[in-house]
Amino acid sequence: MAHDFFYPGFERRRVQTDGTDLFLRIGGQGPPLLLLHGYPQTHVMWHKVAPQLAGDFTLVIPDLPGYGDSIGPAPDVDHRAYSKRAMAADMISLMDQLGFVQFGLAGHDRGARVGYRLALDHPGRVTRLAMLDIVPTLDAWEAMGWRQALSTYHWPFLAVPPPVPERLIGNDPAFYLEHLLSRWAGRREALDDAAVAEYYRAFRRPEVIQATCEDYRAGASVDRDNDLADREAGKRIDCPVLVIWGRGYLAAKADSPLAVWQRWASDVRERALECGHFVAEEEPEACGTALRGFFTGDEQ
Repeated sequence: MAHDFFYPGFERRRVQTDGTDLFLRIGGQGPPLLLLHGYPQTHVMWHKVAPQLAGDFTLVIPDLPGYGDSIGPAPDVDHRAYSKRAMAADMISLMDQLGFVQFGLAGHDRGARVGYRLALDHPGRVTRLAMLDIVPTLDAWEAMGWRQALSTYHWPFLAVPPPVPERLIGNDPAFYLEHLLSRWAGRREALDDAAVAEYYRAFRRPEVIQATCEDYRAGASVDRDNDLADREAGKRIDCPVLVIWGRGYLAAKADSPLAVWQRWASDVRERALECGHFVAEEEPEACGTALRGFFTGDEQ
């Protein structure tokens, strides 16, 4: 595959779960650490951070269902197939098949949403949880006044019923992908050209565009409802949490996300980086150092 050179020494695998065929990389040594990417990217986004972690952890780095080279389920009218609850169950199945009962988890963007849903739905499975540059889905919707709606317009746009966003994006997917990367990055030039070419390769496929839209439709419906049910029930994340965020992106929409996450978990700490949304690619050394310290318990 075109992206083989991003993870030298890592094994390439495919694992089937209920309705999905997941592509992943696995490599390194030590306790398991699951790394989940965000939109509109693939597992390649971790390529600068993985070498910093592979000496201490066995890294499991999949493409999310429907993204990259993973095959997702058929969409359904209630968008449950692409809910974060369903994706979290896929990740549990993946880790079970690899023989990992407990594991660390780091997620960026949509992958972080899968991560906190997994921690809520499957308590005891995640030893430590790191989330890169998000606030919970419910909180994001509730805070979406007109300024937030303009700066985060892709949330309601991608959630519009099919086939409107699919047709519009599919007319020129390279344009839309570049629009997103440039809009969200603090330093667009920090994103590796070869990695961006991989994002383009995947994003050109109609089935990937459809799956990513379904991901956002779930975010505007069933994901929001699941968050609300958990908040009303007082359910909380039961493991230590690290929130890494970029001052050039998340802070433009809100202040530090720490207070928001403290309503969802008891043990939360944060690390702010001087970058935009793509923290693992714009500031890979600082991001990798923060992740390694957090997951080894050797935080500075």
